[in-house]
Amino acid sequence: MVRAGLTTERLVRAGAELADEVGFEQATVSALARRFDVKAASLYSHLRNSEDLKTRIALLALEEMADLAADALAGRSGKDALGAFADVYRDYARAHPGRYTAARYPLDPETAAASAGPRHAQLTRAILRGYDLPEPDQTHAVRLLGSVFHGYVSLEAAGGFAHSAPDSQESWTRVVDALDSLLRNWPTR
Repeated sequence: MVRAGLTTERLVRAGAELADEVGFEQATVSALARRFDVKAASLYSHLRNSEDLKTRIALLALEEMADLAADALAGRSGKDALGAFADVYRDYARAHPGRYTAARYPLDPETAAASAGPRHAQLTRAILRGYDLPEPDQTHAVRLLGSVFHGYVSLEAAGGFAHSAPDSQESWTRVVDALDSLLRNWPTR
């Protein structure tokens, strides 16, 4: 019998909240069942297993970040767009650490193609159009930006910048400035 009020969407959102509270790896069907004070077996009509839950949390996180990035980029270009885009990732990671981790969860190719993941690349390419980069340089730049943003955010979340001056915000601003300069002066072969 399906417990009243429990839906797949409600369970995934609760799983995402759980991931933010205790960490993505600890967001399991068993932990979710404890949160709703039900037996784990009662959730299997909505979720296949913990891997299914994690995949669904990843899809939710990708969708949320893509929506935030699209809103942040509206009407912006150049360095202004680059900074707004970067801030979406950093702010999301701070507000939703478990979901941010989930967004990097490995998805099978079919699921990844149907996710909001490709929107992230499209949004990044929209920023790069302002820098007039041809292919394959545009693809290299997409990878560079993703690496820098995710790397910085991950190191910051782990406390990697908390032990020395200047503060992390000042470095973040300088990183975005440096990326803007690099994109405007992209090396040619």
